Amino acid sequence: MYFSSVVEKPFFLHQSFLSELKFMFLFKKNKTFVLLFVMCGFLFGFSTQNNPDPQKDKVLIGVLRYILKNGHYEPKTLDDAFSKAVFKNFIDEMDPMRRYFTQRDLQEFSTYKTKIDDQLKREDFEFYEAVMKKFELRFQESKSYYKEQLLLPFDFDKEETIDVDYETLEFAKNQKELLDYWRKQLKLNTLSKLQNLSIQENDKKEEDSTYVKKPFVTLEEEARGKTREYLDELCKRIEKLDHTDWFATYTNCIVEEFDPHTTYFAPKIKEQFDINISGTIEGIGARLQEKNDYTKIVELISGGPAWKQGELEVGDIILKVAQADEESKDIVGMRLEDAIKLIKGKKGTEVILTVKKVDKTIRKISIIRDVVELEDTFVKSCIALKNGKKYGVINLPKFYINFNDVTSRDSGKDMALEIEKLKKENIEGILIDLRNNGGGSLKTAIEIGGLFIEKGPIVQVKYRDNDPSVKSDEDPNVQWEGPLVILVNELSASASEILAAAMQDYKRAVVIGSNQTYGKGTVQNVIPLNKYYNYPQDLGAIKLTIQKFYRINGGSTQLEGVRPDIKTPGKYSYVKIGEREQSNPLKWDKIEKVSFSPLNFYKNREEVIRKSTSRIAKSKKFVMINSYAKFLKDGKDNNSFSLNYKTSEEEQNKHEKKIEAFNEVFDFHSSIEFKNPQKEIDLIQTDTVLASKRAAWHQSLQKDIYIEESLQVLSELKTRQNSGYIARK
Repeated sequence: MYFSSVVEKPFFLHQSFLSELKFMFLFKKNKTFVLLFVMCGFLFGFSTQNNPDPQKDKVLIGVLRYILKNGHYEPKTLDDAFSKAVFKNFIDEMDPMRRYFTQRDLQEFSTYKTKIDDQLKREDFEFYEAVMKKFELRFQESKSYYKEQLLLPFDFDKEETIDVDYETLEFAKNQKELLDYWRKQLKLNTLSKLQNLSIQENDKKEEDSTYVKKPFVTLEEEARGKTREYLDELCKRIEKLDHTDWFATYTNCIVEEFDPHTTYFAPKIKEQFDINISGTIEGIGARLQEKNDYTKIVELISGGPAWKQGELEVGDIILKVAQADEESKDIVGMRLEDAIKLIKGKKGTEVILTVKKVDKTIRKISIIRDVVELEDTFVKSCIALKNGKKYGVINLPKFYINFNDVTSRDSGKDMALEIEKLKKENIEGILIDLRNNGGGSLKTAIEIGGLFIEKGPIVQVKYRDNDPSVKSDEDPNVQWEGPLVILVNELSASASEILAAAMQDYKRAVVIGSNQTYGKGTVQNVIPLNKYYNYPQDLGAIKLTIQKFYRINGGSTQLEGVRPDIKTPGKYSYVKIGEREQSNPLKWDKIEKVSFSPLNFYKNREEVIRKSTSRIAKSKKFVMINSYAKFLKDGKDNNSFSLNYKTSEEEQNKHEKKIEAFNEVFDFHSSIEFKNPQKEIDLIQTDTVLASKRAAWHQSLQKDIYIEESLQVLSELKTRQNSGYIARK
């Protein structure tokens, strides 16, 4: 049976959460940005086209039901309660900002509230089709809403507010109220753009006293025009999407009722997941962006085929794509993902791009595809010079691996190489930065843990209804025998928590960071659905929760995360972040601990922890960070905003004055010097892109108070002579 013999594969922090976090704290500064971001994320997942293959959808749901029932760690019963949950989730996914459906629409849908479970059992999609049909109608209507409302100026003298807490906002009672929802959101978008344009005019006046500022009515018209342009572009993108995107969203509303990390991957999403977890892709090594029907080069990956070939440049627009001796295909107006499929290809194959250069000339460029490594994905290290001594800083952004090629690089092998590189610099200690590391491969997390101890258990893994299995480091070699500090934050999750927890339980490292890590104590396996059903088309895959993992001390990291030895205040200290804030998380529990002994490794571990805790409590900078965190929470809790220009400007000025009081929070510069390891010098001298990235990283480290405190802790740790590694099973 597949589930009894499965090899642990990737598990990671839910990407939608990361996306939400990126704009969470931009919310107060530019509310319009958030509204458009949410709308963009929502609409880009759907399509108004008809279903070209209804049989495929039936097969997909049937296979998913079987896998969820037989393979999920805690399978759920498909009953009326489940049906109601799917009903609510799908409506919220389709209309998160309450811009399309009315309460009358919801009343029509309500007949399906307790029938979805029965429909799923017989592969019937009547509820889905009813919602889709209504949404298509409402979407077409909405295009006239925004176009009509943006024709005339908004009344910015009117005293009114908008509530943007869409989780609690009720759907409009009728079309009149719906149009008012639209009006207020469009007004808010335009207000933000208007304020930005006004600031630009003031800046121009300051630079040139003879400059005549544009009148308010002109700026207001320009702002409405910018809002219209954005929505027009958004609608074009929506109309290019296909049925697969829509149905994948409905499917995820079903599977995510089991837990927040069980997710359906449509074929194209599965491909992107494989790239993310391996850090490699076969292609030309360029990042592309769709803009006004054109595919534009926005970045060349350092060391990639296009970068080496040298003719393709940032800003170039790709007009046509040809494979070797085949005829060119015009990609103008093509969906970006379809254009990418033509440009990507196997290592060693030729692609010929017809591009419009920045200077407007048209040129054909031939590129031989190759394996492209996404450098920002991989582990990197540098030397920190502190008080005449050297320390190693290692940044591990994720636990990456390529399951399809065991010979390719992975985070375990790369970490060992970085440590060897640092050892040749005669470093005194190592700091591993796991902040924002959402996890990845369990296998590499165990291997990395083994670099710092002799043979011994690292983590316990448990399938449903089975006894836990102990996963151990079997290699007696110790890669690093010196002091070790691990830096974490609220977004250190999954495999990051395994590594930090094991090193903490062995007392091999001092863990420093926010109050607790993310709290993801579950393991997922990515399963191609075609393994279960021989269907001629790709059905995609499911990322399925199949296990829970536990610390070697018996406690689960689920919900609780890892609580650092040294706690530091952070921007998100008072904001609800983590597994416990997700929908349907599995519960925390505890099992028996493994037979192991903490290492008698440091002479002064507890003393160093006490000194750092005291230092942080007395630090004006950390106290200010804590106050700033409270300020952010208060701002996030405020969901009502004025749509009166003068009032909004006053609110913005008050907000900016409050922010000014925290300017010093971001004004920090360490005296520690950061430099590249000697083995990287030659590479950086020939790779200017990599050199600039490393220089930017070093500058950010100098401005990072958490790095400084972590290095101070590292410098104070003293190991015992012949301390030995006590790591018994």
